[in-house]
Amino acid sequence: MRYIYGLFGTIFIIFGIYTAGIYLDLYGKLEGPGDSVDSELPRSLVLQKSVAQESFNKEKQILFGDTHVHTTYSTDAFLWSLPILNGEGPHPISDACDFARFCANLDFWVSTDHAEALTPRKWKSIKDAIRQCNKPADPQDPDLVTFLGFEWTQVGSIAEDHYGHKNVMFRDIEENKVPKRPIGAGGIATSGMRGTLPEQSKQLRPVALLDFENRHRYFNFIAFSDELGNSQVCPEGIPSSQLSDDCYESADTPKELFTKLRDLNYPAIVIPHGNTWGFYTPPASSLDKQLISEFNDDNLQILFEVMSGHGNSEEYRPWRALIEDDQGELSCPKPSKDYLPSCWRAGQIIEERCIDNGFSESECSIRAEEARQNYAAMGVAGHLTVPGVEIEDWLDSGQCRDCFIPSFNYRPAGSAQYGLAISNFDQNKPIRFNFGFIASSDNHRARPGTGYKEINRFVTTEANGPSDEFIGDILYPVDQATDRSIDLREQPLLGLRTGFGSFEAEREASFFTTGGLAAVHSSGRDRNSIWEGLRNKETYGTSGDRILLWFDLVQGETISPMGSTVTQTSNPVFRIKAVGAFEQKPGCPDYSATNITQEHLERICKNECYNPSDRRKNISKIEVVKITPQITQNEPLESLIKDTWKTFECKPSQEGCEVEFFDSEFQSEGRDSIYYVRAIQEPSPVINGGNLRCSYDENGECIKVNICYGDSRTDKDDDCLSLSEERAWSSPIYINFSQI
Repeated sequence: MRYIYGLFGTIFIIFGIYTAGIYLDLYGKLEGPGDSVDSELPRSLVLQKSVAQESFNKEKQILFGDTHVHTTYSTDAFLWSLPILNGEGPHPISDACDFARFCANLDFWVSTDHAEALTPRKWKSIKDAIRQCNKPADPQDPDLVTFLGFEWTQVGSIAEDHYGHKNVMFRDIEENKVPKRPIGAGGIATSGMRGTLPEQSKQLRPVALLDFENRHRYFNFIAFSDELGNSQVCPEGIPSSQLSDDCYESADTPKELFTKLRDLNYPAIVIPHGNTWGFYTPPASSLDKQLISEFNDDNLQILFEVMSGHGNSEEYRPWRALIEDDQGELSCPKPSKDYLPSCWRAGQIIEERCIDNGFSESECSIRAEEARQNYAAMGVAGHLTVPGVEIEDWLDSGQCRDCFIPSFNYRPAGSAQYGLAISNFDQNKPIRFNFGFIASSDNHRARPGTGYKEINRFVTTEANGPSDEFIGDILYPVDQATDRSIDLREQPLLGLRTGFGSFEAEREASFFTTGGLAAVHSSGRDRNSIWEGLRNKETYGTSGDRILLWFDLVQGETISPMGSTVTQTSNPVFRIKAVGAFEQKPGCPDYSATNITQEHLERICKNECYNPSDRRKNISKIEVVKITPQITQNEPLESLIKDTWKTFECKPSQEGCEVEFFDSEFQSEGRDSIYYVRAIQEPSPVINGGNLRCSYDENGECIKVNICYGDSRTDKDDDCLSLSEERAWSSPIYINFSQI
């Protein structure tokens, strides 16, 4: 008996010491950037790419890159790397460098960790890591160019305060040519990623006890959070150029961000992204308020991300998630042929329950309308007003049914087409956006350019979710079902639920793809040539495949490439050429002449790299979109956005597809016009290409969904593949009609 007491006493002491260690955070450490492989690609591979991507006019080559990449220096990326969310551990910036070079075999990429999650220590190590990544390359003819940047991650709780996320990238990397600190977004973003995080992170301590083998990851996240909470905030009212490098700087609006960037006066480009992504975007949000002169800067904000790993942001649709009246009150619109508002579906769910419980049709109709109004009042958290709902019960509500791989809970007033069509008439002449197109991955696992192969969903996309049902019940609590919806404004404790519960993280999992790529027509492979191509907007985006695309305005002997702005009165003539991406071989190229090890290739590439065969996929068709921007204040957009204006079918050919056409109505219409093209490739399997994978009835209505979950409800080996038509979007050509 004494032995038993002694044994239990020893166990109790050990447990007490361990628990004390947890509460003192003795095991947490700040994770660093790591060390990238000190080796460039074999010259034979660089030459092979140069020949394969040689420009149609022989004067330039096409280079592919990723302008939107996160590491575990970003709060969300670190969180998703934890074991409780099926994470595989740290993803430092050194991994991003090695993945871009050896796995994706990119020509360039940009480091864009969330500024709100950065500290002076991290910013310094990011700059050092980027220089280290560039070090092995020949500056005149590099195998890979790495740019410095950050993401300004603004979120507004209501449409009037919401401006969305923007990536900021810089041309140079030398210490005296880059900012002393990144610039975060104030408000919700700073509060969520910095202010409240230290206290919230402490909730992981019991998890560390349960997941003893991986305890250090949780302790490290606590240390990560504490570093943010302890960082000094920069004083207000002092120009950015005069602030010290040991504080956190933020800007609440694009106006403030642009002002700070102009004050710093470093060559920079700002790229808005995710503007249709309804995961965090208030339903009534639109790009209109950003067209005010002080909230846009045509010298900085020159590119627009049309596609990422969170889906497509190109296409405009006339429907809205909610309707706003002249007094700013939100209400629920009725369904249309191609759109079922989630607020409307909320009413249907409550009405069905009500009838099943024996209430009259009139009473249930009243409750349905009440449910719709409750949903409308809560915006992005509207789904919380319907208690006990199964995720599948929402069907395909809130989604763009006829868009190409759309972003989740689509917001059409944030789309590229909407931005091109609107005008601001506050000054003597209309003010409009004038941006080129790119695409990117928005990968949060330090893996730039993941779209080269549609494999490994939990590595190449943002797929994440609870590791088991117990964790799932904690992250996604379910209220008991009733036949009435909940007005969260009257139940503040429920309304204050944050984190996973406030957003539809489970349903969103079906919308994560491997992401897109940025392409630039460049006179050389070096940093300055790439920068010049980006500045000239001689760019395009792809949905991930390395499609080659040229789109030119032909004026006699004068050729104006995509991204150009010209003035003329004659009917314009255009030329397009598109060539499909290479089919991929399994495995990786021969890297035996480099310093990367087989173990490293296995860890970061999973032994699957960009490895082109000599056969290309076919371009099936080319579509032309024409937009005539508003010339009066309330001119309806539906008649201004001609999608699709022209379509050209292409015969299967390894040489691609070449088209020439003209606009016979430009002169007679007598108004400014914008043109861009989509090169569409033959169908191929794509991760989450089918999004919610609906089953439809005879009327085309979704009656059942097959969600691609980020947890155990969908097998981790299931990549949720569906056939989809990969594509490339050219930058627009802007033709102003001369009034002379």
